[in-house]
Order: sequence, then structure tokens, then C-alpha cells
Amino acid sequence: MKIGLVTPYIYPLPGGVNAHVAYLYENLIARGHDVRIISSTHGPQKATEGDVIRLGYGFSVPTNGSVGTLTFSHRYGSLVQEVLDRERFDILHFHEPFVPFLSLQLLRSSTSVNIATFHAYAGWSPSYEFGKRALKRFAARLDGRIAVSAAARHFIDHYFPGDYKVIPNGVDLKRYQDVRPFARWRDGTANILYVGRFESRKGVLYLLKAYRTLRREGFDCRLLLVGRGPQEREARRYVATRRLQGVEFLGRVSDDDKVRYFETADVFVSPATGQESFGIVLLEAMAAGTAIVCSDIHGYKGVVRRGEQALLVPPRDPEALYEAIARLLKDSDLRARMGASGRARAVQYSWENITAKVDDYYGFVIRRLAAQGQLPSGFSAPIPPAPRALLVTPED
Repeated sequence: MKIGLVTPYIYPLPGGVNAHVAYLYENLIARGHDVRIISSTHGPQKATEGDVIRLGYGFSVPTNGSVGTLTFSHRYGSLVQEVLDRERFDILHFHEPFVPFLSLQLLRSSTSVNIATFHAYAGWSPSYEFGKRALKRFAARLDGRIAVSAAARHFIDHYFPGDYKVIPNGVDLKRYQDVRPFARWRDGTANILYVGRFESRKGVLYLLKAYRTLRREGFDCRLLLVGRGPQEREARRYVATRRLQGVEFLGRVSDDDKVRYFETADVFVSPATGQESFGIVLLEAMAAGTAIVCSDIHGYKGVVRRGEQALLVPPRDPEALYEAIARLLKDSDLRARMGASGRARAVQYSWENITAKVDDYYGFVIRRLAAQGQLPSGFSAPIPPAPRALLVTPED
């Protein structure tokens, strides 16, 4: 089939949705599909680069305690129609389809089968609350709906009720094979790792407070902080004013180096305060075989099992963070058991398995539309056959 993956964020800039789209692109191609990525520009990128099609201009805006993107163009209508006429997609797969304005323009003009994946979880969204009437007609054009977690499904279903299929994010297990840790950090001192943006909802300041207690209680440990963000200056000031030793601000790192940091770590900590729909970093830690301490929040509880791959603690609680990290630092056998359990659990989240689920869902939606005589005019591919198990008759 000819598939267009639509991301409202500026591809390939770092981010969970863009990473999801990139892996889905690679694995859908491996399954024999013809795939394009549709995104926007943000600087000097060319309008088209290989299989990446760019429409409009993207602007970064604060949203949901983080940073999102709005896309604009004074020629959106004609640009979108030109691309759709040229590419003739069988499926348009929208990721966060209601983020203005690229996805909405494509969805309005689409004659393809329209699938959407919803990634976000925010508890309450003023933009959805006040915009749901205007967006209702766009939601009606969606033929299939995916949510990356039960938390994401619960969130979006509140504003746009419907049938949602939960298909989680994935992890590239091949990246975590035969990885060398950083020798400079393997010196006998325990390594605590954080990977993420420096922003309030990620909870890095609570981790710094827990780390301060660890040092005060005599633990021989260091804190490796990977990432950047608006709270970095405040975090650095906290470290400097309290003369905390062993805190390493590593900034943004390459994907290869990120994997090596997971391999180097003794404990991975994700102290997010909420509004997390899934927790890709937890999958990465599991794939690396690293024991985890994380917040007891909706998006995380569907990824890790309590006491098996992770110790879960209440959010915004530095004392609970300290106690959980201290427990793992004192118990190497527990760390090893959790790491092994994480590696085993991560297999079900391999991108090969996740993409197969997405591909199966495409087929399910197409067969349903065909049975109802509602396949859109732009769909020209053969109808995917039903899975073998569904073809077995009672007599068999």
C-alpha cells in the first residue's frame, strides 16, 4: 500500500512522536509498503528530501508543560492538494491529528483511508475543551483510531469518544546489543542516569533533591544528566549553591551515545510529575537491562510492572525517590533481576512487533470499510486478507 505518515512536528527534530514515525516508516517499508513522511519546514530544509515531504512552516510554542509546534502556510490549500494528487496515498496515518494546522489541512482534503495515532496525555486540555466543537467534523473523517496507551486512550476519548485500539510505542532492540559502556564512568562509583528534557513536568529538580540526600547519607554515587531544557539553569544553580559533587550535565547526546549511557548506568530514574502518556525512556532502560526507579503515574504503569522492572514512587516526592534509589544501590542482586526482567519484557515492544500490530490494524479498518461499502475513492490497493485465525470455521 502507499502510506503517508503525517507528523505535526518538524521532522526529524528530536521528540517522541518523530521517533515513533521514523521507526514506523522503516518497518513499514521492511514489510513491503511504499511510505512517505509528511512534515513541515523549520529553517533551511528542502521542500522534499527523499521520502520526506515538507508543507508549510513550523513554529515552536509552549504546550502541555513542554514545547510543541504549529505549522502555517498561506498556500496550504493548493500545496496539500498538489501532494495528494501526486502521491495518491491509500492510507494517511496522522500522528496527533488535531495539532494545527498541517494535519487538519490534509485530513480535510484526504480521499484516503484516514488512521490517527494519539500520543498525548494531559489530564485536561483547554485547547481540546474549547476546540472540540470545531474539531468534531475532523474527527468524523477518521476511519481508525490508535492510542499509545490506556492513559492516552482515556484522555482523547473524553473529548472525542470512539473506538480506540491501544498499540504502544516501540523500542529498537538491535541498538542495545553488544553495547560498550563509557569506561570513564565505570570506576566503581555507582551511576544514576536521567534522560529527558529539563522542564517542570519531567521532575529533574526532585531527582536532584533525592541525590543530595544520597550523598549526605554516604552513598558513593554520581548523577548523569542527559538532556537540555528551560529548567537547566535552575538545576545548575541548585547544584552550585549546594556544592553537590558528582553531578554531570551532559547536554544532548547522539542516539548511539544515549544507548551507551543506559549501558553505563546502574540505576535509571524518571521522576516525571504526570502528563506522560507512555514513557519511551522506560522502554530504552528496559532494553538496556537497567533497573528503573520511576514515578507512579498513569503513563508509566502500563509500561513497567511494579517490583519487576521498576520501583514506582509517588510523584513530587524526593524522599520516596531517595529511598527507592538507595534500595537498588544497596542490592546488586535486585538490580540484576530487574535488569533481566526488563530485557525480557522489552521484546514485546520491538518495533517489528509494534509495526505488525499497526499493519494488522490497517487491514482491519480497510476490511471493515469494504464490507460497509465505504472505502474512499483514493484507496486503490488490494484489500488485505483477514488473519488466518479469523478464517477458521467452527467445523475446523
